[in-house]
Amino acid sequence: MRKQLLIAFGAALWFTQILPGQTPPNFSGEWKMDIAKSDFGRMPAPEALSRTIQQTDSSLHIQTYNKGKQGEVRSELKYTTDGKECVNHLQGGDAKGTVKFQGANLVIDSTRDYQGTEIRSKETWTLSDGGRVLTIQNHVTIAQQGDFDTKLVLNKQ
Repeated sequence: MRKQLLIAFGAALWFTQILPGQTPPNFSGEWKMDIAKSDFGRMPAPEALSRTIQQTDSSLHIQTYNKGKQGEVRSELKYTTDGKECVNHLQGGDAKGTVKFQGANLVIDSTRDYQGTEIRSKETWTLSDGGRVLTIQNHVTIAQQGDFDTKLVLNKQ
């Protein structure tokens, strides 16, 4: 029993030494929504959504085009990847957010006041299919309205 415990502890120590040195995945590219694989929960699905993502060792720049019932919306978000809070100026108010890597996932935590209502979001980004599919799981909390989850699947162009 003690030998098994020592082996498990040694393996855990080895993994903690190896994993921090891994290079995080790069999400850069031109991406288009796969509507059939996406799930917007209680929110209306857009007709079209595309993203241009530029990632460096220290920054993440996201440009989004969204077309839906409310017309066309373009947004631009800029973050540092060191976990420090960044402020982005959006239509309807500012959004504060942080970006950090958790293993092979990128996590964006953000808070926004929209017309007097606080909206919190936690996006978890993952790459699959050899880096050709980006899946963004988003847990959203809207003050006085509750929580819900969405899933956005994007294909690299």
